[in-house]
Formats: sequence, C-alpha cells, structure tokens
Amino acid sequence: MSENNPIAVFASHIFDESFDYLRVFEFLESVDRFYYVNVSKPENVPENGGLQAIKDELIEQIKAAEAVIILSSTYEQRPEITQFIMDVAEVNQKGMVAIRPFGGVAETPVEMVERCQEHIEWNNREIADALLRQARGEDTARWEVLDFPGFDADGPTD
Repeated sequence: MSENNPIAVFASHIFDESFDYLRVFEFLESVDRFYYVNVSKPENVPENGGLQAIKDELIEQIKAAEAVIILSSTYEQRPEITQFIMDVAEVNQKGMVAIRPFGGVAETPVEMVERCQEHIEWNNREIADALLRQARGEDTARWEVLDFPGFDADGPTD
C-alpha cells in the first residue's frame, strides 16, 4: 500500500455522516503512512426510486471498496439497511470489519460479529491493520512499545 495505491474503504452509513462514521476517518487520518480512499458517499442520497434506488446506490459504493467497515451505530439505527450492506459485501467477497460501539457502553450486535471477519475496538492502528488484512491480506505484525519512566533497555536508571 502506498500513496499511489490506497486502500478503498467503505464505512456503513444510512446516508448521513454520523459521529461514528466521521470518527472512523478521523482515526484513519491519524495513522502514519496509511493511505486510503473513502468510497462511501453518504451525500449521494437518491432523489427518486425509493428503497430500490437506495440499495442500488449502496451496491455501487460497496463494489468500489476493497474492505467494508460495519458500524454498530448504523446497525442500531437501521438494522435492515446494515444487513443489506453486509449481504452485498459478502456477495462481492469484501472483507468486513465490525467496530465495537464507541465508549464501551453497549455490546456489538451478535449478528454483526457472526458475519464480519474481524471484530475490533476503536483504536486507530487496530482499524488500519484490520483493513490491511481484509483488503490486501497483509499483516503488519506491529509491536506495541511501552515506555516506563525510570527504566531503559539495560534496566533501572538513576
């Protein structure tokens, strides 16, 4: 993945930019050297055609993606639309990543967990790594480095 070959990401939406929807991209923006293009377009609300036009628009957006993020908040607001998004992602063999509800005050709906390949926390590196695995089959094998004051690689410092 490079600037010339960004990952195409679709985040579930119900044709509005919810807090969680915007938060996904804020988190991704904070990851160094992670290049993506957002192919979800909540502003593309079909003017005519009703539910079928909505479904057709979602199909086009999901087909353009390499990986799909499923948000618990979308599922809570419109489970039928979110299930449709997951159906389209499965049919088009797009890897799905479920993100737990923000703030840890609720559980992720079981239906989401069972259908998604990964179930992760709100963490910028975890989201980016899950997208790399689902979109490109790449594993970063990153290590988390912790710094303990008063200690260095040789032990306690004075």
